[in-house]
Amino acid sequence: MSGHSKWATTKHRKGAKDSARAKVFAKLIRQVEVAAREGGGDVNTNASLRTMFQKARESSVPIDTIERAVKRGTGELEGVRYESISYEGYAPGGIAVIIEALTDNRNRTSAEIKHLLAKNGGTIAEPGAVSWQFDRKGILEVKGPIDEDQLLEWVLEAGGENFSANGANFLVTTEPHDVGLVRDALEGFGAKVLSAELTLVAQNLIEVTDEGEAKKILRLMDAIDDHDDVQNIYANFDIPDEMLAAFEG
Repeated sequence: MSGHSKWATTKHRKGAKDSARAKVFAKLIRQVEVAAREGGGDVNTNASLRTMFQKARESSVPIDTIERAVKRGTGELEGVRYESISYEGYAPGGIAVIIEALTDNRNRTSAEIKHLLAKNGGTIAEPGAVSWQFDRKGILEVKGPIDEDQLLEWVLEAGGENFSANGANFLVTTEPHDVGLVRDALEGFGAKVLSAELTLVAQNLIEVTDEGEAKKILRLMDAIDDHDDVQNIYANFDIPDEMLAAFEG
């Protein structure tokens, strides 16, 4: 499993424990708004908006809140204009990190991200320095238990690429533009899709077995992810589940 997938699971559980729903809502609403601005407000023709709409609903964002975000994105309602920006860098141990943000003040966000990296043992890198180590993919989580041969047949027929175990569930990989189609097909076959998102998947993972190093990496991930403008953070670490559980605790 990629470092991102492991972190996403840990982050989700931690967020629930910290009652951080308001911050999660704010980030999702911002993503919906930008998707609508860039591709229009129709979920049937804007695949990115459809994905973000579903992600927001899966996180229990109220439907009227999502619809207002769509209207702000399309200009029907007045709102702040956000700019997409990404940062590349390294966490302790040479772990590659990509940070995606949406901001209304590029200079402020850049300074704050650089400060968070430096404060937590990381460093900023030039554009392109680490992004070549990641591939853009669609990831769908399918609820288990399910017969793996049957799931493989469904995934291939749906147009997906592959799948891997994720605890009791499964992660299905697709090309980015196929996420919605694969989701619809899998659900049509009878699979229960728990989530679907666009993500960056590391081509190769760096195994982290030192507990102290793992804590430093996860503290950095946590600090950056807590920034209001940060939407996604990806890394190529492979930290054992027991260390992740200890951090989560």
